[in-house]
Amino acid sequence: MTDPTALTALESTAHIVQVALSPVFLLSGIATLLNVFGARLARVADQADRVSGLLAGAGEAERILLGRRLDRLHQRSLALDAAVFLAALGGVATCGSVLTLFVGALRDNTVATLLFGLFGAAILCTLCALIAFGFEMLLASRSVRDRINQRRASAGLPADL
Repeated sequence: MTDPTALTALESTAHIVQVALSPVFLLSGIATLLNVFGARLARVADQADRVSGLLAGAGEAERILLGRRLDRLHQRSLALDAAVFLAALGGVATCGSVLTLFVGALRDNTVATLLFGLFGAAILCTLCALIAFGFEMLLASRSVRDRINQRRASAGLPADL
């Protein structure tokens, strides 16, 4: 026959593994967000390099426009920096919550408060990262609209259609 204590220990361990899977899915989502943030940051850096290269041969009026564009790219990079930092912090808190779950199970001690705090921090950091990313997206779309309006104006067309 099967030992009831061994069966209970196995069920307890299986439950802990099941509970730990939820944060792992969150961690996977955070990793995807970090990938998106990194790709956007690379695009911002490429644009900044291109715009700074154009500054050397630019006239005074064009230099002012390129300077504004660099300012916007700088703001976008700061927003993306915040998003990356917060998402990474959310990932750290998620890993910490999983670790706390396993350590708590090994010690037969309830560490629910710490687990709740870490998982809550993971959700909060991820939420803040998404807000920072949304801000960066707004800056990017505004820059696109401004460039379109500049090109329309130089072609003699009305802006903001």
